[in-house]
This record gives sequence, structure tokens and C-alpha cells, in this order.
Amino acid sequence: MRGFGKWALPVYSVIAFVFLLIPIAYTIAFSFNDSRRSNISWRGFTLDNWFGVCQAQDVCTAFGKSIAIGLVATLVATVLGTMIAIALVRYRFRFRSSTTLLLFLPMATPEVVLGSGLAAQFLAAGVQKGMLTIVLAHIMFCISFVVVTVRARVASLDPALEEAGRDLYANPRQVFWRITFPLLLPGIVAAALLAFALSFDDFIITNFNAGPEVTLPKYIYTAAARGIPAEANVIASAVFLLAIVIVLAVQLTGAVRRKRLLQQ
Repeated sequence: MRGFGKWALPVYSVIAFVFLLIPIAYTIAFSFNDSRRSNISWRGFTLDNWFGVCQAQDVCTAFGKSIAIGLVATLVATVLGTMIAIALVRYRFRFRSSTTLLLFLPMATPEVVLGSGLAAQFLAAGVQKGMLTIVLAHIMFCISFVVVTVRARVASLDPALEEAGRDLYANPRQVFWRITFPLLLPGIVAAALLAFALSFDDFIITNFNAGPEVTLPKYIYTAAARGIPAEANVIASAVFLLAIVIVLAVQLTGAVRRKRLLQQ
């Protein structure tokens, strides 16, 4: 039993890791497939998909829309979410507990309910579905994640640092931009990255509120019946590899900074 317990967790971890990587490996492999009408069966290795990724115009158009929606939704949600997080931690006001509950509701509510509810609201208000409704929907559910992430960072700040700035005759604006904001920046960046990932990847809420607009997840869902085009696999692979490069760069930069601090 001791020997089994010693090897059970490593074996389970390896199996789970391989299981999670199989779809990613499939996506990367079939981005090099010499496909024609479908991309279901392997026909041969080629680099044409990578060099001519925008030959399938619909793929690049959908990808561009997803990027634009993600950037706008992330910017608005990060600004509003950061202000809400600071207000919830630093100030006492009426309906504070109710506001906190309402912010957690989008995180606990199934996306089908959120998407259909927003679609009904836009229909009742006479708002035509399109890019605007997608952005508004993404901002709505991204704010909750931004508030939770930034709120944890705000709660961990030492108020004595801001008090020291005020003791040195800094006005409230200077205290915020020179002390509070730099300390909050890691949490704000993390929240923004999370919001962008959620917005870029969302399908259910987008499908309810997109109307004729086609984002990358919606395009892939529609194309899955006949085999996702190799160009879509190229874009997905590039996004995955870019994320890995960013993570490695951040880790290496942090390691170099820690090493320099230890040497000083």
C-alpha cells in the first residue's frame, strides 16, 4: 500500500496532464495538415497554412472581431472593476453588501441564463444585436472577475504606505498615482488578462447576443461540423504559443530581478 501510494499521485498527475494536452497537440498538429474541403483526416504535412493563414478570409475576420471585442471589453471592465474594488474595500456606504452580492451573481449564474437574459433585455429595449451588444455583454460578466481579482490586491495593501505619502504633503491624486496605483498594478494586470481571456474565449453569451456578427469561437463552432479549417488551427496554435512565450518571459524576468536583488 505504501508503494502504491507513493506512485499513485505521480501517475495520476501524468495521465491528467497528457489528457489535457491531447486537444492542444491535435490542434497544433492539424494546423500543418494539407487539408482541402475538410480538416478531419490527415492528408500530409505542409507549411502553407501558416504562411497563408488569411487566405480563408472568414477566419481572419472572425479573429479580428474577437480581438477588438476583447480589447474594448477588457479596457472598460478593468477600469470600472478597479474603481468598484477600491470602493468596496476602502469605503463604507449603504447597500455595500448588496453590491457585493450582485457582483458575484454573474460568476455563479450559468452562461445560458446570462446570455438568454441579456438577449431578452436587448430585444425589449429595441437594441439591434451586433458588436455593441456583444461588447456590453462581455463587459457585464468580466467586471465581476476584475472586481474579485483587484479587490484581493486592494485588501492586501498596507494603509501606512499611503499615510506616509500624505505625511509628506502629497495630495490625494499624487498618493494614488505614485503609491496606490503602482502597488495595485500587478493585480490590475492579472485582472485584465483574465478578462481578455474570458472575453476572447466566450461562445455561449456571444452566440445569444451576436446577431449576424461572427467571432472566432462562433466561427469554429459553426465550422466544426465539416472539420475546423486548418487556418483556424493555425490561429489557435499561435495564440497558445504566444501565451506560453509571455508566461516564460514573465517568469524569466522575475527570476532575473530576484537574482539581482539577492546580489545587491
